[in-house]
Amino acid sequence: MAKLYFRYGAMNSGKSTGLLQAAFNYEERGQRVLLAKPALDTKGDADIVSRLGVTRQVDVLIRPADDVRELFATHAAGQDPGSLQAVDMPPVACLLVDEAQFLTGAQVEDLFRIAVTDGVPVLAYGIRTDFRTRAFAGSARLLELAHTLEELKTICRCGRKAVLTTRTVDGQVVLDGDQVAIDGRQVAYEARCGLCYLEVTGDRIG
Repeated sequence: MAKLYFRYGAMNSGKSTGLLQAAFNYEERGQRVLLAKPALDTKGDADIVSRLGVTRQVDVLIRPADDVRELFATHAAGQDPGSLQAVDMPPVACLLVDEAQFLTGAQVEDLFRIAVTDGVPVLAYGIRTDFRTRAFAGSARLLELAHTLEELKTICRCGRKAVLTTRTVDGQVVLDGDQVAIDGRQVAYEARCGLCYLEVTGDRIG
């Protein structure tokens, strides 16, 4: 039986880099992979963007209302979503999903079905919690359903292990606002250890 893996870490823990490396490893052995990410992640548009400067276009953009298993089956068959004509393609050896925290709970359940019922391993990469220390919907369901949980580690500016993420707007740490705000000119994120998180938030958690 194939498995659903959740590889999680704080900001800048190398999640996208790890995903692209995993894709390369499969393809180096002549195996076909599909790369997907939620459309909610507008950073890079339809690309997966690594901090190391490596980018790759995704095969599947997942919108909030999409049935992920149905979407996967369409792309796995080499079928244009707007067409009924399939192309002869090798089977998919692995589905890799970036920014999986932005999926809905139902979409994570689809990933579970792809692994268990369809027999295709699924590697999902994402962040557990937001800047308020609250779990993202996709991450919460992945923590409940994934066969294997793997933490990708990074360090805080103080040198300790980073476990939480702070959001800054115009350089100021904030604890209010929408859960999702993609990096931009005014919004930035930083991975921090628990002690540094409490120090910059005035001892507030969430």
